[in-house]
Amino acid sequence: MSSYLLVHPDSDREYLRGPGDELQTDLGVVEVPEDVAHGDVLETHLGEEFHARRLRGPDLFNHFERTGAPMMPRDIGLVIGHTGAQSGDRVLDAGTGTGVLSGYLGRIGAEVTTYEIDPDFAEVARENMDLGGVSDRVEVRTGDLTEELDELAAGDPFDLITLDTADAAAVVERAPDLLVPGGYVAVYTPFVEDARDTELAAREAGLGDAETLETIQRELTVDERGTRPSTAGVGHTGYLLFARRSE
Repeated sequence: MSSYLLVHPDSDREYLRGPGDELQTDLGVVEVPEDVAHGDVLETHLGEEFHARRLRGPDLFNHFERTGAPMMPRDIGLVIGHTGAQSGDRVLDAGTGTGVLSGYLGRIGAEVTTYEIDPDFAEVARENMDLGGVSDRVEVRTGDLTEELDELAAGDPFDLITLDTADAAAVVERAPDLLVPGGYVAVYTPFVEDARDTELAAREAGLGDAETLETIQRELTVDERGTRPSTAGVGHTGYLLFARRSE
C-alpha cells in the first residue's frame, strides 16, 4: 500500500503518510482516509489544508529513512537511461542501503532482488519499500551477494545488475553467468580506485561497451544581477560503470 505526500501549500512542509495514518503537527491533526486519492485536500482540526499527492521518485530520496548516503536522483537517472531499465526487468542489486535505487526501479515496474549485508539496514530498507508501495516488487535479502553467486547463476538470468558495494568487482567478474544476452551491469563507486577495478573486471569478464563516467552537476544561480553556475555545494557524486553482456 503506497503512502502519499501531504503538502502544506502555504509553507515548504511535507509529510509522508499512508491511508489510515494520523498526521500531528502544530498546524493541527488530520486523519488520512483509507480511500485517499491524488489531489484530495485534507483539513486539520485547526482548519489548515494539506494536499495529497502520489509519490514520485524524488520523494523517495527526500523521505525514506536513511541508513547512509543514498544514491542521488541524477545518478539513478543515468543508471536507468544508460541501461534502459524498464517494466518487467529482473534486477539483481547489492548494497541496498536506504533502498532509493531499488525503490525507483520497483516503481517503474522492475522486479528487484536486492542484498544488504547489515541486518539493521536491511530491515529499514524493507520498511522503506512498504512506504514506497513497492514491497511486492522489491525483495530485500539480508546477506552477502558474493556468497550467493553460484546459486543465482544456476537460476533464471537477470536483465540488469546494479551494485553499490566495495566488492563490486568480484560480482562483475561473474556478470556473464548472471545476465541475459544483452543484459547490463551498472556499478556506482565513490572512489576512483574502485572505479578502475570494476572496469578492468568488466573487460576481463568479456563484457562489452564498458565505460566509466564521473557524475558532475552544477546548479545555476539566477538572480537580478545575472545567471551563473552556483559556487556552493559539491558537484561530484561518484563514478558509474556501465557494461553489457554482448553475446
